[in-house]
Amino acid sequence: MAISRKVREQMKESSWIRRMFEAGIELREAHGAENVFDLSLGNPLLEPPAEFRAELARLAADKTPNTHRYMPNGGFPEVRASVAEALAEESGVPVTGAEILMTVGAAGAINTILRSILDEGDEVVLLAPYFGEYPFYIQHQTGVAKTAACDDNWLPDIASIESAIGPRTRALIINSPNNPTGVIYPEASIAAIGEALTRAEEKYGTEIYLISDEPYRKLIYSDQPYPFIFNHHPRSIVATSHSKDLGLAGERIGYLALNPADPGKTDLMDALTFSIRTLGFVNAPALMQRAVAGIQRATVDIAIYRDKRDLLYGTLIDIGYECVKPDGAFYVFPKSPIPDDTEFVRQLQKELVLVVPGIGFGTPGYFRASYCVDDWVIEGSIAGFRKVFEQANS
Repeated sequence: MAISRKVREQMKESSWIRRMFEAGIELREAHGAENVFDLSLGNPLLEPPAEFRAELARLAADKTPNTHRYMPNGGFPEVRASVAEALAEESGVPVTGAEILMTVGAAGAINTILRSILDEGDEVVLLAPYFGEYPFYIQHQTGVAKTAACDDNWLPDIASIESAIGPRTRALIINSPNNPTGVIYPEASIAAIGEALTRAEEKYGTEIYLISDEPYRKLIYSDQPYPFIFNHHPRSIVATSHSKDLGLAGERIGYLALNPADPGKTDLMDALTFSIRTLGFVNAPALMQRAVAGIQRATVDIAIYRDKRDLLYGTLIDIGYECVKPDGAFYVFPKSPIPDDTEFVRQLQKELVLVVPGIGFGTPGYFRASYCVDDWVIEGSIAGFRKVFEQANS
């Protein structure tokens, strides 16, 4: 056996998103790309804004020595300061460059955090539905994933969270706007989570981190301010990337931010800086760090994603699907019209429509459809969604 038992087992459970991606390749080869309606991937559709292209062109022409050499593992000091300035402006919390570490996307940030805080057997609580890679990140860093529930509106169930927390709990990960539901956890929910963590710390005599995974933070379709975590728990860490808000998923650039009020932040930052190096990332890409430093306040045209949300969500509701309307990100998470969500997905595939079953997000009985696609893909999927729904209800 050439590969490890652990990885072999993980591969069997691996991402349903990737399975759908591979199924899409086969269907396009068999039926033609124009006849396959793939809503399975969260691959940003919109191109980076003009500010990014202008900055990238400027940097490409810059011949300043040392531009592309090694740097401090946490990132260029001037980049960290620029990111902190924008985050402090956005959150109202006095974040400085000393609390910022540039990372290889949000996934790199989360793995770096978990590597830094987990001992073998320590537990991390996830809120279902959750991004399907989280359990693997936790396992890779020798931890154990525990699951807590959300209510019917996909908001955190505080009683379930408290039941999931134990003496080995070291962290709770939230993801808002959420992948796969698009729901934004309101300030009241964040406050209640912080209070639950404080009670658990007092009960067990431990320290528990609140980790907020925020790559969709700027993809919000309401005028409500984003509820940051920093004011609700001192041991809190933001992990984010520019994959979605700047359309840079392939560039793998993000950052993590520590709460300035965390009494252990200096020790934690030392551990994070060590971990990013020894995990093999070493540091975030030099060119991308400099490229995003000065455009922290730019985004893609969010109105385009809002229009696509309205098209897909409205169509599914009109057909008869049950779904909580998403306020952010670029996904809908409707209830499957039959109890077996994987069978529902198979039936949709027969109609050349690709979505991801809810089991891939820890929540069977639902499915995720992405609307970061061309309008013709959404429009072409409608007949398949309607046919399978009517068959399920005939």
